Amino acid sequence: MNTRRFGRTGHESTVAIFGACALGFVSQEEADIAMQQVIDAGITHIDIAPSYGNAEDQIAHWMKSIREQFFLGCKTMERTKAGAAKELGESFKRLGIDYFDLYQIHAVTSMEELDDATATSGALEAMIDARHAGLIKHIGITGHGLQTPEIMLEALRRFTFDSVLFPVSFVLYNNPRYREAAQELVAVCQKKDVGMMGIKYVARGPWGDLTKTHNTWYQPFTEEGMIQKAVDFALSQGITGICTPCDVMILPNVIKACQHFTPMSNTEQEEMISSASAYTPLFT
Repeated sequence: MNTRRFGRTGHESTVAIFGACALGFVSQEEADIAMQQVIDAGITHIDIAPSYGNAEDQIAHWMKSIREQFFLGCKTMERTKAGAAKELGESFKRLGIDYFDLYQIHAVTSMEELDDATATSGALEAMIDARHAGLIKHIGITGHGLQTPEIMLEALRRFTFDSVLFPVSFVLYNNPRYREAAQELVAVCQKKDVGMMGIKYVARGPWGDLTKTHNTWYQPFTEEGMIQKAVDFALSQGITGICTPCDVMILPNVIKACQHFTPMSNTEQEEMISSASAYTPLFT
């Protein structure tokens, strides 16, 4: 599988970054099968969070043997210094480890949340202290909504974050405002040497009244051909890699698509974006 340099961290991350959220809502047996798939695929980067169900507990027994094989990133939903420091310690305890390669302010969905997290006694202060203490090596930020690129751009004006995570999807890129802001964010990150993770690339649309068949909070594409196209599009946008979805059933096909990634031409990308009118946008 191809690797790309994860910004100024210098780590060579595989284009598939394991979204360990997939482990949080299955049995230990299913979680172990998924972890073995990740190891067998040669993936080098794991993304996890305490808000991902039981994911930290499910992966903990693997940490004894694989910790040094992976660039390990974690997150906090806390916005205060005290809350973030407490949650960081709890993640260490559950995982049985003593440092993270990356710790991120998680799911910042508004400028107000960014204000809270970056204010005096905000979560960012706890991360800076943890970095000084050697508990974390790098600091990142993530977002999940329609405003995410604009919020990430503002975050990068305020602090030298080492990574950002944001939605990268041909369906979302059919929204001119989102596409423009996302492309500006990519350009800024490339200039500032910031690692970039993409999410929501296989999002077909919201579940709405449909019966949920997967653990993803959106209705995903499930056909191999469509997953390949969605992955090829996302990885053609200049980002470092994509986090695998929060579902063990989709995981093998996404890994396979990353292994067979072929860059899309500009014409192919425009055709994908034009086809997005057939789908309901995840964010409106």
